[in-house]
Amino acid sequence: MLASPVPMHIPDGFLSVAVSLILWVVSAGIIAYALKRVNDDLGERQVPLMGVLAACIFAGQMLNFSVTGGTSGHLMGAALATILLGPWAGILVMTCVVSIQALIFQDGGLLVLGANLFNMGIVGVTVAYFTERTARKFAGDTSWGLFARGFVAGWLSIFVASLACALQLALSGTSPANIAIPAMAGIHALIGIGEGLITAGALAFLYATRRELLTVGDAQPVGGKMVWIAGLVIAGLLAIISPLASAHPDGLEWVAEQKGFLDTAQEPLYAIIPDYVLPGISNEALATILAGIVGALLVFGAAIGVAYMRRKRQMLTG
Repeated sequence: MLASPVPMHIPDGFLSVAVSLILWVVSAGIIAYALKRVNDDLGERQVPLMGVLAACIFAGQMLNFSVTGGTSGHLMGAALATILLGPWAGILVMTCVVSIQALIFQDGGLLVLGANLFNMGIVGVTVAYFTERTARKFAGDTSWGLFARGFVAGWLSIFVASLACALQLALSGTSPANIAIPAMAGIHALIGIGEGLITAGALAFLYATRRELLTVGDAQPVGGKMVWIAGLVIAGLLAIISPLASAHPDGLEWVAEQKGFLDTAQEPLYAIIPDYVLPGISNEALATILAGIVGALLVFGAAIGVAYMRRKRQMLTG
């Protein structure tokens, strides 16, 4: 039986108001700085790549995969975005994805949006960046080294982001640290394997088809239109197969259920496309596919808007 993807991010109610507001301030400051830095760091050919990568990450996140014990995991995408675009553009890509998920699809609360941005966009990207740079010293620039770095960066980005979430739960009084941290770490150590394999596989695909895109910051545009077309086709295909996603709860929801704080989650204040199912369509599989396509296009537009905003600013100041 086909099922719509399950919600994946921290809902309102899991974190205290104080922790949520602090993480909103911290995330907003870092994202603002990322906007400033990306103006200097983003190469011309990364503009279309930024948009299509955001769309592909959004669609890929809808494909929850079964892990063990009745739980599931999903792509986060921070490592892939960081390796292809650098840390500052990676943060902006993840910001577009996570924000659209919360605002349009009610995946993750609005009060805790700063926490979700912090965990997936800032912690995930930062860990992936320093892991990849460190691993490069040992693995070098060979093809196998690239794939190995991608796997390790993907795994560690998921693992550390889950620890950050566990610490936030503990600071909020939702679950004691000695319970939340081992539980989150254990299940996300397994989910991280999937993240690492997907990251390495995506890098292998690009290495075989568009190797020049693996050089961050090159100022020469390379096949911009083809990048747009191919990337959006891939995002569309991911949306089409999204009804095949595992219906098992994701790692956070599973831990919340096992440790007894799932009922603290609050319902969203409004509903636009809740649970990744487009309203008004009786066929749930079709409704899920259309919701995925709508979301991918929205994220694509948001990321492209950010990318071209920096190019316009660069032209005005240049």
